Amino acid sequence: MTKHDMSWVEIGQLTDIPKQGSRVVRTPRGDLAVFRSIDDEVFALWDRCPHKGGPLSQGIVHGRNVTCPLHNWVINLEDGTVQGPDEGCARGVAVRLEGGRILIDGAALAGNAA
Repeated sequence: MTKHDMSWVEIGQLTDIPKQGSRVVRTPRGDLAVFRSIDDEVFALWDRCPHKGGPLSQGIVHGRNVTCPLHNWVINLEDGTVQGPDEGCARGVAVRLEGGRILIDGAALAGNAA
């Protein structure tokens, strides 16, 4: 499935999230952390660090990474991979910007995505 085939759901405006910050979106599948980089890129990961389940939304955003607030694991916002020497992966959700609006894959929000 391509990004064009997905059903998109608006979850807010880019300006709702501070630069290098995040916002939590509550869904039937759990909390989703939506991040904004200094360059206004937007990323979405499920709000659980793969290490001990820490809230990634409360971490520090730097570049295209977030540092978990519990044990300082660094997670790449683009693909969820943990940066070495640690190992693991946080699950991501497709997100896009359209005219300043943040859109998320609707199937992921409804609990229909893998």
